Amino acid sequence: MATAVSTKLAPISLTPRALEEVRNILIEKNVPAEYGLRVGVQGGGCSGMSYLLGFDKAKDQDETFDLDGVLLIMDKKHAMYVLGMEVDFQDGLNARGFVFNNPQAKSTCGCGSSFSS
Repeated sequence: MATAVSTKLAPISLTPRALEEVRNILIEKNVPAEYGLRVGVQGGGCSGMSYLLGFDKAKDQDETFDLDGVLLIMDKKHAMYVLGMEVDFQDGLNARGFVFNNPQAKSTCGCGSSFSS
């Protein structure tokens, strides 16, 4: 069953550098065409909640968005925790990976992958 892609404005954004890295991973890892980038949150981490970022198929409770050709998948319940968040990709001497800039986070921890709301 094909998943319809929404034309609604996505609650988060990916920087051009993050989009480029996601596209590279899709090609390098041979991710199936029906998969998209899942972004969300889960309980845990040193600050109470941690970010989810990975490739997955859309499920019934999900919303989908097109971010410059990349399918973004998000559980509808997660939007309130990440509204306005920007995902970037750093590739420097001190760090390499995705970075979450979340205006909804009241505090974050040193690892940068967990927060409290």
